[in-house]
Amino acid sequence: MRARLAILFSLSSAAILLGLGVLTACSVDQIFADEDYAVLGDNIRRIQETVAVSQTKSIPARLGETLGQYPGIVAHVRAMDGSSLHATKGFDFSTAFDAVAKLGSDRNTFVFKQDGKVYRGMRAIAPAIGAQSTPLTIVVGLDTQLHAHSVRAFRVSLACYFTLAVFVSGMFGWWAARRGLAPLHSLATRARALTARNRDERMPVNALPVEVGNLVATVNAMLERVQYDFDRLSDFSSGLAHELRTPITNLMLQTQVALSQSRDADEYREVLESNAEELQRLTQMLSDMLYLAKIEHGITLPNVEAINAVDEVLSLFDFYDALAEDKGIHLHFDGQGKVTGDRLMLRRALSNLLSNALRYTPTGKEIRVQAREQGGSTSIVVQNDGEISPELLPLVFDRFFRADKSRTHADSDSVGLGLSITQAIMVAHGGEISAESSDGTTRFLLIFPRSAALG
Repeated sequence: MRARLAILFSLSSAAILLGLGVLTACSVDQIFADEDYAVLGDNIRRIQETVAVSQTKSIPARLGETLGQYPGIVAHVRAMDGSSLHATKGFDFSTAFDAVAKLGSDRNTFVFKQDGKVYRGMRAIAPAIGAQSTPLTIVVGLDTQLHAHSVRAFRVSLACYFTLAVFVSGMFGWWAARRGLAPLHSLATRARALTARNRDERMPVNALPVEVGNLVATVNAMLERVQYDFDRLSDFSSGLAHELRTPITNLMLQTQVALSQSRDADEYREVLESNAEELQRLTQMLSDMLYLAKIEHGITLPNVEAINAVDEVLSLFDFYDALAEDKGIHLHFDGQGKVTGDRLMLRRALSNLLSNALRYTPTGKEIRVQAREQGGSTSIVVQNDGEISPELLPLVFDRFFRADKSRTHADSDSVGLGLSITQAIMVAHGGEISAESSDGTTRFLLIFPRSAALG
């Protein structure tokens, strides 16, 4: 890029200098031409004045004296009858008269060549004045060799200056490109230093030009997103490894113990039943992980339809009624609300919240679900008795999070992905979920925005 910028800078400078040089050379040549024609005009006026004040017989001599004072000037004066009054000695005016013959009536200046030299010429008609009884035709010429030499010298100097200026501008362009691209070089060095261990490093923005600063700010924002996804992936991998290690270790230990000595059929059956429970947990965990990945990477909802939240909640109440009755927990619902979205995904989100509430609600308490439509949005609140510690509340939507680390509850088969799946489902619907816990009560609030709500 540095070389390309330097070349472009040099070409731009060359084009400008070349145009300026051509314009200057043409202007100088035109100035010399104007000076030459001015000199020729002065000589024609002298010829006319000499003819006007001289006797007829003395005109040739007087013209010779007058024109002899100006070297480089050639002149030919003749009457209309063809008689010549004056002609520069040793000069052939045939080419000059040929050029004059080609002139139109509106032109009096011309250029002709003679003996390898270039002359600028001018013609004029002198009226019959004084001793001269007939008009005269005057043709004068001026050798341009001196001016041509000056023009050639000027053009050589101009070409030398042009070459030097292009070289200097090219070097300056290279220096300017190098200095201008120095921030990018610095950024490349900083970028090469970024690794998985020091991914907190960011590119400097304040010390950079505005154009580069905007790019760096965009790159830093991208690095923030990459770091966030990397941290999530690392946490997910660590959590997954930890969650898989426990059931696999249990399977190995139970199997090794069972194979360590001969046992009867009942003992082997107990071992297989225990292994089946662990395998069931593994299957559930993998199923939830696949479902979560599918939701998070999905762009649109699979099936969008109008959903009555009342019907979905009451249907789930029927499903969990037996479990709630066994634990002595009362299920209560009130309100109404409609949303648009995927019915199965919404049902799973509500099912995860109810299952979580049943797991941690003390015996004899109540789970309350409320649905409201307000301001073009629909909100669903799942509330249960039982409080989450303030330090654990921000972590409830993390993957593999369980408030009951010891798994003392009967529903210990939970793998800690239910609330993460619920959050992903809400994001897919363009909504949001929040949790709060105080005064012995825990509330989960689902809000479906205007775009996902039915008026």
